[in-house]
Amino acid sequence: MSSPGIPQPAGTLTAPHAPAARSRVIFVGTGPGDPDLLTLGAVAAIAEASAVILDREHLRAMFDHPAVTVGEGVEIHVLPIQPSGKMLPPSQRAKQVLRLAGEGGRVVRLVSGDPFMDSAVADEAAACVRGGIDFEVIPGVSHLTAVPEYAGISLNNAGGLHFVSAPDRVVKSQAAQWATQGTLVISTRAGLLVEAIEAARASGRPDEESGLVTYFGGSIEQDTLAGPLGQLAEIVTAHEADREIDPEEPVHLMVGPAVEQRDDLSWYETKPLFGWRVLVPRTKDQAGPMTNRLRTYGATSEEVPTISVEPPRSPQQMDKAIRGLVEGRFEWVAFTSVNAVKAVREKLEDYGLDARALSGLKVAAVGRVTAGALRDWGIEPDLVPSGEQSAAGLAAEWPPYDDVLDPINRVFLPRADIATETLSAGLSKLGWVVEDVTAYRTVRAAPPPAPTREAIKTGQFDAVVFTSSSTVRNLVGIAGKPHATTVIAVIGPATARTCEEHGLRVDVMAPNPGALELADALATFAAERRDALIAAGEKVIKPSQTKRANGRRRS
Repeated sequence: MSSPGIPQPAGTLTAPHAPAARSRVIFVGTGPGDPDLLTLGAVAAIAEASAVILDREHLRAMFDHPAVTVGEGVEIHVLPIQPSGKMLPPSQRAKQVLRLAGEGGRVVRLVSGDPFMDSAVADEAAACVRGGIDFEVIPGVSHLTAVPEYAGISLNNAGGLHFVSAPDRVVKSQAAQWATQGTLVISTRAGLLVEAIEAARASGRPDEESGLVTYFGGSIEQDTLAGPLGQLAEIVTAHEADREIDPEEPVHLMVGPAVEQRDDLSWYETKPLFGWRVLVPRTKDQAGPMTNRLRTYGATSEEVPTISVEPPRSPQQMDKAIRGLVEGRFEWVAFTSVNAVKAVREKLEDYGLDARALSGLKVAAVGRVTAGALRDWGIEPDLVPSGEQSAAGLAAEWPPYDDVLDPINRVFLPRADIATETLSAGLSKLGWVVEDVTAYRTVRAAPPPAPTREAIKTGQFDAVVFTSSSTVRNLVGIAGKPHATTVIAVIGPATARTCEEHGLRVDVMAPNPGALELADALATFAAERRDALIAAGEKVIKPSQTKRANGRRRS
């Protein structure tokens, strides 16, 4: 081994220095609550993290967003809170961060809002420096600017804008320095809200000035109260008693001329499905695109699987088809579901093969979701219906067999055991020989937990979206019928008929079969319902808040 400062003999090769990887802590701002406000840098940092640390449990909702991924085996840690319900002091939080950072890798520290503007993490960052650990900051959207906009406040028309961050105490001596004109935005905690209101009045703000309080800003639970500043404390006290709001919950108080424009500019809480609880009788993987679309309309989706996917009873037919696929016996392979893609992929992997086994084949997908599953596998489909996203739609756009242009006349069609013959019959009429193979079986799933079953039967869901006749039959079988107040939305006429056979009134039907079209149709229905209530001079309430006349249920 060579020693520093000692010349090496000519011709002696020294091994290159291979330094150990340095730990790194990345403080990432998540914004006020809406995961759509995560930056591209935040999404990339989370995907590359070796460990993730959260301030509070509610930040886990960020991982439900389809754009956010966490590496396999990466642990997500939530910082403990004090017995009082308050966060740990910065020095103790820093110890938790340093402990994980000391194990090496990239530690992502997710914080609400912006790391240096809204969250007290500067001391944690300084502790990293003292511990010899590198850190960086990925800014997030600040609560102070985002929450007013989510509440419908135009900060450009504020008549002068003043921000106050008071997370610990609102001291009247400090309030004396607050601006008495223009719009004041105060970020504090629910337990200090009344004190903040009184401090604003003590600073010289008139009692008749417009005030606004926003809880859970930027989340689908956002709740806003408005009233004259002189009456706002009373309004807040009554509301918090009804809601049982945690005193540590962040809250925003806005006072001044910009608040007066809120009736015209409120956009978030007036989304058509804002606050709706929607039941989606599908697995989380299957429901992804639909639940994401519903979320953009303000809804909370809950997935309840109604079927379970199992291998076929006899694997021989599938094995034979896969061998034929590899040997070049087919011209096309047609996928009518994500489960069919998964079944073929797993069978090929059992043989030690991958997507290259489909090289030279033409590949068709029944719709956008199935096409997405193929692209995730590295396969670009040759045919996806441009119109109706269904077996009938695929058959309508399938090219007829041409004995000159098509060297092989066979189509491999892996499908569910309960699938219809629509596509197979349609392709046969076009001159193709279809090898129709059961790739997987669908069986009824286990019943959902008792609280979910009770919520379905008692009208705690605002809507349910049915994407097939089997989801109707299976949901009723494992959980019972939705309550009469629950809005029933269906993907097409066949599903509507099945609902009617089970005594369910259909309220919404998608104009074209498709999960996204169904979500859009439900949002349109909700918007028209809201407009009708407003026109009638009635309060806009969710379906789950509707009085259930005589306890009536669909039967």
